[in-house]
Amino acid sequence: MAEEINAVTKSPSGNLLRRDVRFLGNILGEVLVHQGGNELLTIVEKIREMSKTMRTHYDPVLYREYKETIKSCAPEIRHQVIRAFAIYFQLVNIAEQNQRIRRKREYERSAGEMTQPGSIENVIKDLHARQLPVEEVKEIVKTISLELVMTAHPTEAMRRAVLNIHQRIAKDVMELDNPMLTYREREQLREKLLSEVLALWQTDEIRDRKPTVIDEVRNGLYYFDETLFDVLPDLYAELERCLHKYYPNESWHAPNFLRFGSWIGGDRDGNPSVTASVTWETLGMHRELALSKYKDSLRAILEHMSFSLNIVKVSDELLESIRQDRENIPLRSEGPWRNEKEPYRIKVIYMLQKIRNTGDASVTDPKAMYSSADEFIADLQIVERSLRGHYADYVADRYITKLIRQAELFGFHMAKLDVRQHSKEHESAMTEILQKMGICPDYAALPEEEKIELLTNILNDPRLVASPYIDYSESTQECLDVYKTIKAAQKEFGQGCITTYLISMTTGVSDLLEVLVFSKEVGLYRREADGTLICTLQPVPLFETIDDLHDAPRIMQRLFDIPAYRDGVRSMGELQEIMLGYSDSNKDGGALTANWELKEALEKITETGNRNQVKLKFFHGRGGALGRGGMPLNRSILAQPPHTIGGGIKITEQGEVLSQRYAMKGIAYRSLEQATSSLITAAYMAKYPQQEQNDPQWDAIMSDISEKARHKYQDLIFRDKDFMTFFKESTPLPEIGELNIGSRPSKRKNSDRFEDLRAIPWVFAWTQCRYLLPAWYAAGTGLQSFYQNQPDRMKVLQQMYRKWSFFRTTVDNLQMAMAKADLVIAKEYGRMIKDKQLAERMYNLIKKEYELTSDLLLQITGQQEILDNVPILQESIRLRNPYVDPLSYMQVELLSELRANREKGEDDAELLREVLLTINGIAAGLRNTG
Repeated sequence: MAEEINAVTKSPSGNLLRRDVRFLGNILGEVLVHQGGNELLTIVEKIREMSKTMRTHYDPVLYREYKETIKSCAPEIRHQVIRAFAIYFQLVNIAEQNQRIRRKREYERSAGEMTQPGSIENVIKDLHARQLPVEEVKEIVKTISLELVMTAHPTEAMRRAVLNIHQRIAKDVMELDNPMLTYREREQLREKLLSEVLALWQTDEIRDRKPTVIDEVRNGLYYFDETLFDVLPDLYAELERCLHKYYPNESWHAPNFLRFGSWIGGDRDGNPSVTASVTWETLGMHRELALSKYKDSLRAILEHMSFSLNIVKVSDELLESIRQDRENIPLRSEGPWRNEKEPYRIKVIYMLQKIRNTGDASVTDPKAMYSSADEFIADLQIVERSLRGHYADYVADRYITKLIRQAELFGFHMAKLDVRQHSKEHESAMTEILQKMGICPDYAALPEEEKIELLTNILNDPRLVASPYIDYSESTQECLDVYKTIKAAQKEFGQGCITTYLISMTTGVSDLLEVLVFSKEVGLYRREADGTLICTLQPVPLFETIDDLHDAPRIMQRLFDIPAYRDGVRSMGELQEIMLGYSDSNKDGGALTANWELKEALEKITETGNRNQVKLKFFHGRGGALGRGGMPLNRSILAQPPHTIGGGIKITEQGEVLSQRYAMKGIAYRSLEQATSSLITAAYMAKYPQQEQNDPQWDAIMSDISEKARHKYQDLIFRDKDFMTFFKESTPLPEIGELNIGSRPSKRKNSDRFEDLRAIPWVFAWTQCRYLLPAWYAAGTGLQSFYQNQPDRMKVLQQMYRKWSFFRTTVDNLQMAMAKADLVIAKEYGRMIKDKQLAERMYNLIKKEYELTSDLLLQITGQQEILDNVPILQESIRLRNPYVDPLSYMQVELLSELRANREKGEDDAELLREVLLTINGIAAGLRNTG
């Protein structure tokens, strides 16, 4: 298991990457021998060698022997072989993550000579080189805004216990770079790693139950606790350092442009487990962690605040605040500071007590606690000003300034929580309430314009429509309770804890007006006596399907024309948030069409906002996989047309993306640094548009290509009567639902309809069987519809690729999907389909489209092979494939056996377990789930 699997690079760190992979591979080999004897290592090595040979030179005899070797593995050996390959990928992924941190350090060691591409210093240095005036730099820094929103979408296949072991292994492997280690210390480090890999081998990677929503909340908060609380202020400090370096005559304090939010505990769309009480508990957990982090910070600061009145003069402001603290705050946990000559320590002791009192129901005196994070910040600023007064700037910068930034970013609610619900749930609740109040017998049956008129009248009427004296159905009462909880939460945890309410499957204006009516019921939307409208919860449309994307500009214009709605937008700072769904648009129309329709919707909705003088904040609902709009964070920012980011950007961060980006501080910092660099770059491009040499006909060409691709895609997915049979029987879709990776059901309803299948298991299943169909299918037909084998038309496509960033990004994403897909392996999954003619027909149809798409992409890019433009990624995929292949072959055998047993009414828990292990292993090998 020691052979190199990663692309060879020419940098010095490339040798260290190969060293790490070899080192970890050898350790895994020792563990295999220790746990399963030489027989286990021998069979693993044999399968690996055969798989490699099959990739380089196909031989029918070897192919039969290869499959027979896999098939003939006894269950106890087969189980261990699966785990050996799966764990090897986990170790390789750790080595690659460490390599990213190592590359950053290489650049930092050469500081002054070169700056790392994508770094904050690189982009600020570039602005300076372009001689951008300081006023314009200030304007750019002032206007950028990014909110990253963690979701509980179930695509993280790995348990937290496994991720913890990964973190420890990563830390130990990085220590191998330490040149000061003695021979004995290296041996001890190796022994420690051996024990960690052994622990990994003996840790169950399969969850024995579905996580609860509260489990998912804890998982999300883990990243705040372990990395983000410290990494975010460091990022701001780096931005300010670079601004000072290149624009030294200015005083810089970067605004809070980068924050994290969360859906976990607030996203109730299709998840009945997310109730109003769960949302309240979630907010309590958020506050508990925030206060805990502040207590830890204050205790650490206490150690560095030994300044004595015998030597320095502190500010009168500080002494007065201590006097007031003594009057108002009884010290309970610890007594007064023992040295009266150390005022800072006295002050910190009182601050600690106030933090402890905050949220404590037994403390009733408001002066003995912090009513908001602003009051906590005010105390910190008193300390900071006093320190600077006696020239203790270094201490203030290192300890107090960072804590002030943390309090600004995380408040007492840690992360802003978004609430989301399906539009039909609101319509159903509204129908029942209006019927029982005698206002409308059947609201749901009304035409859209009549709904709008009725809801607008209700918004303009100060009276309420729901009565506390009427019994409503459980679902309607829960709908009302959510708004009551939000109102109470804004009072208890601060108004910023929840400010947006997302509406899934928004199809009309009434979907947003319904949310405003429910908000009005509890005072989240209210008109004051002087006529001023106060709105503290904004309804946010989520446009998901292709048809809804088409309709979005009209819906938004109609909303802005309604004074009752427009006043609400004005109350929220003339800012309207709008969410675009990448997953369902892709599922609905295919990758190429979804990309085009999302781009068009962005442009047209932005025009609508500009026309109405409303700033728009687009929320991009990207998944982790290519088939759900997934791409690196920095690329996803730069993929947006620059003029559409004026009101800020929100992006979902979900599933395996969270652990890949935020489990380690170094990786988290690098990901967020690249995002910051991209934000600044995009803001500069919006200010100074670089005129792309776009032919006016290109939009029309792309529109036609998109429409032909959509038709081809929907011919297969929606209009081929055999498609769902093919999909269910040739992928591990049913078994993915047994993986226990999320609290949310895989379907919106208990139905087998394609429309009710969620986008995540849809993409996850296609990734497992190596088709990756959602990420590329029908693109070839779309492109061919324009090309038609005419050389002049190919020249147009080639020019579009060279000169049009949208088209280039789309083509390059298609390349990545094609490179990861493998139709040789995918054909093996067809063996599970009972109707062999159906299997053959479907496979040939998909293969034909794959070959057409691949051929056209190569012609358009002028490349010899797919991904020649990204050789490191190309090589990484090429070298990973032989290691994933055995898991795929085993998965087919195991699924066939499991399903045959189940058809006979028998079940085998161990067999299912092995299937789930292959799912985990393939996900680790491809670094993708759904």
